[in-house]
Amino acid sequence: MIAADDFLTPAREQGFSFYAGVPCSFLTPLINRVTSDRRLDYVGAASEGEAIAIAAGAWLAGRQTVVICQNSGLGNAVNPLTSLNFPFRIPTLLIVTWRGQPGLHDEPQHFLMGEITSQLLDTIRIPHADFPDHVEGVGPVLARAVADITRNELPFGLIMARGSVRDEVLQHSAIPSRNRGRREDLRVQSDRISRIAVLERILTLVPDAAGIVATTGKTGRELFTLADREQHLYLVGSMGCVSGLALGITLNSRRKVIVLDGDGAMLMKLGTLATIGAHRPGNLVHVLLDNGVHDSTGGQATVSPVVDFADAALACGYASGYSCDSLEGFDRAFREALEEGAAAPTMIHVRIRPGSLEKLGRPTVPPYEVARRFKAFLAKQDEVSLAQIHAMATESKS
Repeated sequence: MIAADDFLTPAREQGFSFYAGVPCSFLTPLINRVTSDRRLDYVGAASEGEAIAIAAGAWLAGRQTVVICQNSGLGNAVNPLTSLNFPFRIPTLLIVTWRGQPGLHDEPQHFLMGEITSQLLDTIRIPHADFPDHVEGVGPVLARAVADITRNELPFGLIMARGSVRDEVLQHSAIPSRNRGRREDLRVQSDRISRIAVLERILTLVPDAAGIVATTGKTGRELFTLADREQHLYLVGSMGCVSGLALGITLNSRRKVIVLDGDGAMLMKLGTLATIGAHRPGNLVHVLLDNGVHDSTGGQATVSPVVDFADAALACGYASGYSCDSLEGFDRAFREALEEGAAAPTMIHVRIRPGSLEKLGRPTVPPYEVARRFKAFLAKQDEVSLAQIHAMATESKS
């Protein structure tokens, strides 16, 4: 058994200072220590897949990341690990607990995952090792993980058995409640506009210094068809993860970040609204392009007609929320969201009609290159250095 700092201190010296995850009783000592250490940052996610996305965004913004979760949560994380981290080659150190370890008594829901944890990591091509349970083992395990991450630019896993880390007292403060943000209803009940018209308006108005992250499917494809810029990141796969990824970026960069989301994708990970609302980054503009269907798969209906995403975002802690169904309404909402000092995070829920460009291409720049140029864009000419951003986060803990 080791103390939490026996692992966290050398990990921090290797650059791992940003943590995201979902609790497990085995992880309690690590989480308790991370949240009380002013040199480390922790984001508690609504799901393990969301934690992977948040960490990916933080990596794009220059951080070395750790994702921690129970092994049962690997089921939630498989999609982004295989369709976000793998194609974009985004590394993270993944600490997974070993509930249901063969030979040890545990609850029935952990039996199967306990038997297949290492095989599942093997299947999704994540090399792994045992989490160290003695001080002498920490250095070699971290050295192996760092070497593998440096060589392959992909995640590396550590499997934590019961009792590896001794207890730590929980010291962090609860996240404060939020006053309800400002609501603007700009709907005029007109004929709905196309997604391409909204994207064209965004490209006209967006500052050169702002990043744009587009959800998977036709949104990213249309954006690429209109213009391919270094400030663009087009997700492929990892449906529902674009907002979590944007949160990871905005917590570690002063640049404005525009999230282009879809109703089907947002519904898949509605919990991310609450995570964003809790951390309330002041540089995030969330554009929800809602056509009421899964456009990329033939137009099957979503349940979005019964959802007011602006109200949902405000209920989750967003600072402002707009509803619109015309280009004029969107134009006003987007301009106001981009203004200096605008209340953020901002949700702009725009109802659009189904359909896309008839001759719609796909991004021809490989995901690996898209990620590297976007990371370079975020690092270039940033208004505040990462050290200053981390210092501000440290002050907020005190």
